[in-house]
Amino acid sequence: MKIVFATHNTNKFNEVKKLLPSNFTLLSLADINCLEDIPETADTIEGNAIQKADFVTKKYDFACFSDDTGLLVNALNGEPGIYSARYAGEQKNAADNMDKLLSNLSGSVDRSAQFKTAIALNIDGEQHIFKGIVEGEITTDKRGEKGFGYDPIFIPKGYQQTFAELPIDIKNKIGHRGKAVQQLVQYLKTKH
Repeated sequence: MKIVFATHNTNKFNEVKKLLPSNFTLLSLADINCLEDIPETADTIEGNAIQKADFVTKKYDFACFSDDTGLLVNALNGEPGIYSARYAGEQKNAADNMDKLLSNLSGSVDRSAQFKTAIALNIDGEQHIFKGIVEGEITTDKRGEKGFGYDPIFIPKGYQQTFAELPIDIKNKIGHRGKAVQQLVQYLKTKH
């Protein structure tokens, strides 16, 4: 079965592709000639995931899933949240986003945070939502070469290393996106 993952992020696409059952062919937005930026104007992480999945399903008529992820930092009242990808501006630069976050947290004792992923799946005329959350804390500096986004400054609870230092298989197992994708995969295995 063919299913579209509504993302332009190749790192995210490749991370998820490794987890899907073999009877699914994962298509990217480029594979279906969807080259435009899909609007993300909802005021929640779940709302943005739904908005992207609905866009692809309505315009291209494919089974589709989309995710949205936010980093919620307690000392910053949940920032960057739904603005995580463009926290430092519309250029969506990960280094700039991390620099801004570290600067805004400078001097803060409370560095607790959580990553939250919501996946909206549109399949067989139905919509299903899957969520994954991982608690952790923000470092004072960037560490590690793996991963993407805020991975170099986020240490998951129970670990000493950032997501950018941990092996990808551990990140996929304990991480927010991995947890949400595991729920998605379990659903697809039982229903299809």
